[in-house]
Amino acid sequence: MARISLDQIAHSFNPRPSSEADYALKSIHYQWDDGGAYALLGPSGCGKTTLLNIISGLLTPSNGRVLYDERDMTLLTPEQRNIAQVFQFPVIYDTMTVAENLAFPLVNRGVERAEINKRVAEMLETLELEEKANRRAQGLTADEKQKISLGRGLVRYDVSAILFDEPLTVIDPHMKWQLRTKLKTLHEQLGYTMIYVTHDQTEALTFADKVVVMLEGNVLQVGTPEELFDQPAHTFVGYFIGSPGMNIFPGTVVGNTLKMGSVDVPLNKGYAECAGKTEIGIRPEFIRLTTASEAGSRGLKFNLRSVEDVGRLKIVRGQAEGVALNVVVDENSDIPAEPYAVFDAERVCVYQNSMLADGDILSTESRT
Repeated sequence: MARISLDQIAHSFNPRPSSEADYALKSIHYQWDDGGAYALLGPSGCGKTTLLNIISGLLTPSNGRVLYDERDMTLLTPEQRNIAQVFQFPVIYDTMTVAENLAFPLVNRGVERAEINKRVAEMLETLELEEKANRRAQGLTADEKQKISLGRGLVRYDVSAILFDEPLTVIDPHMKWQLRTKLKTLHEQLGYTMIYVTHDQTEALTFADKVVVMLEGNVLQVGTPEELFDQPAHTFVGYFIGSPGMNIFPGTVVGNTLKMGSVDVPLNKGYAECAGKTEIGIRPEFIRLTTASEAGSRGLKFNLRSVEDVGRLKIVRGQAEGVALNVVVDENSDIPAEPYAVFDAERVCVYQNSMLADGDILSTESRT
């Protein structure tokens, strides 16, 4: 495995970039720890695959360096970097059997036959392909072929890193869950450095130790799933992570008070006056619907529009003080006939020009 460092990486597909707008990837400076599991997450066109291909050596960056354990790999090929990469669509040999496809990377590297047989047998069991080991790949389904592609990347023990470019696109939903679980287990057992590209937040958050959220060629935040959920560093991260995403709306903050129409909502932090656009973010999970008497002076009259039952939870959609709000409640929770919304003061995020603002944490006495 390897520690991978991106030293001021930037890339433009324009051979003569003249401004930042010409760059598909803006300047990225980050280190991937040896043995870490990472996900590159963001919408289509945000630069995820471009960054992955720079890490693997399929693409040479316009600016900056790629280092593996302090060794400059910027101009080296994927083979020279000792990378295994699994692509969005299956890359296998149809004329070979399933077992022969899995063995092929090991045969090319001169691994002893007994070791090859052992690893192939383990991978067949992991991918649940034992019964099809001796079948030619040509007649298999698309998801079975993609499982072989995954196995060819995972069967090697000597790689610097394994890179996945949306590898579960052609896999059916139930099998996706199974393979994500297997990938996570294999990472824990073998300690591979793994980097996984996806636009699916469920895949990213269930697979990775740390998630890299990207937008328009920029890295907005790198953090654990918990950090991205609790403290999104950018309004896009708050909106993109979660289902539904964070409620984000224009607001006015004076000291430790959020002013929403005629209601003052106390916060647990104090904020200095700022120039520029101020927005408020709060997760639907951190809003409580209650009665007027229980809400008291901190409650916002909530105009309910709809309730969506999604199993163990309900998504309540409505409006308070002219602001659209989503609220998540337990499936067994009763919603008052005339509900009031109460924010969890500990969970309110304040954004200035789309970036999370630093506030001074207040003592309990100073909030009252």
